Formats: sequence, structure tokens, C-alpha cells
Amino acid sequence: MTTSANVARPRAVLFDLDGTLADTAPDLAAAVNRMRTERGLAATPYEVLRPTASAGARGMIGAAFGKLPADPEYEALRLEWFDNYQAAMSVHSTLFGGVIELLDGLTRAGVVWGIVTNKPARFTDPLLPQIGLQHAACIISGDTTAHAKPHPEPLLEAARRIGIAPQDCWYAGDDLRDIEAGRAAGMPTIACGWGYCGAIEPVKWNADFLVDTPVDLLELVLATLASPTRTVLTA
Repeated sequence: MTTSANVARPRAVLFDLDGTLADTAPDLAAAVNRMRTERGLAATPYEVLRPTASAGARGMIGAAFGKLPADPEYEALRLEWFDNYQAAMSVHSTLFGGVIELLDGLTRAGVVWGIVTNKPARFTDPLLPQIGLQHAACIISGDTTAHAKPHPEPLLEAARRIGIAPQDCWYAGDDLRDIEAGRAAGMPTIACGWGYCGAIEPVKWNADFLVDTPVDLLELVLATLASPTRTVLTA
């Protein structure tokens, strides 16, 4: 765990969803591999698809078909992938180990927690109750506001909904876009090393904190709350 100094104590912690709270990669990958098998193609290895999960359709279709949003074929592939995923969103998806302890610990400490994801509400709304996250204080999906991360507006909307100033909210995620969005919103940021992008050197994202497990994140929050100053120094 590494930290930076002079960070405000959190009144709320906001979280990315895919790769941060929930391990949804198995179902995301299954949706795109169904597309390949229906075309008579071999499935893309899971170890190739998993690191792209935080990028959603862009990551999955890019890895499985080599198509980017600028390609003419991309939009039809994206819509097909959406339909496949919606039909089987929670077959293998689960919370990461330690997430329940993290969220329960935040609640006991009086720290509000919410979710800010780029996942469209079409998927977020039905998925969260199925994996036990429906009791978040706020749920901001990728299409809740006019912008998605790395734009700060989804995080600022979350702060408005929970009635807590942005500077008193921390934002945790496993993707560079999460850290960029948090910083743009004026929130201290946490890079989650256990997520899908954890192997892509998140320490270089200039997040305020880098943590290895959900329990480490909880311990960091509790240590910050107990600190007599804004500064937290952790080895």
C-alpha cells in the first residue's frame, strides 16, 4: 500500500464497479465469445479478454475482433454484444474477496459509499441487486449524466445526490479513467491494484493511494479517520 500526504478524511467513498467491486469479466467475456462461436470462430482466450473488462464493449470487441469504435463494423458488434451480455449478466459475476468486509466496515465507520460506473443503466440496474450491491447510497451509470468517465460530471452528480462535497469524497477504481475522473472532480483517488488493470502499473496513474486488496482500502480509510491531521503516511 502506498499513499500521498495532505488528503482530506473521507465522508464518502465512491467506487467504480467492474474490476473494483465486482468481478464481472467472466460474463463480459462469455458474451463476446458467444459472438465468435456463432461465427464459427474459436473463442478468444479468457486471459486475453479479462484485462480489457474495465473498458466494456470497446475492450471486449477490440480484443475479440480487433475492431475499434472508428471501424464501420464496430457499432453492430457493440449492439450484439450488449444483447448477449444482458441475457446472461450474473451467471459467474461475483464480488471480489474482501468487498463485503470493506463496505460493511465503511458503514460501521459512518462513511457513505456509492457506485459510479461507465456501465449503462440497462445493465447496472438489474445487475446490482443480483450481486448484492443494491443498497449503495447512490448509483451513477454511464448514461446517468451527459458524460461518462474520465469526465468528472458522473462523480460530481454522485456527490450532489449524497449531499457531500466532492473534496470530502474519495473515488476508487482500477482504470486510468477512474483516476482522471476523480482528480478532475477534486476528489482524492485510490488505484485498486486487484482490479483488471492492476497489472498495468496503476502506481503511474498518480493516484493519491494505491492499495492491493479491499481490506487494505478499509484499513486506509479507518487510519485516515483516526489521524489527528489530514496527512496519512503508510508504508
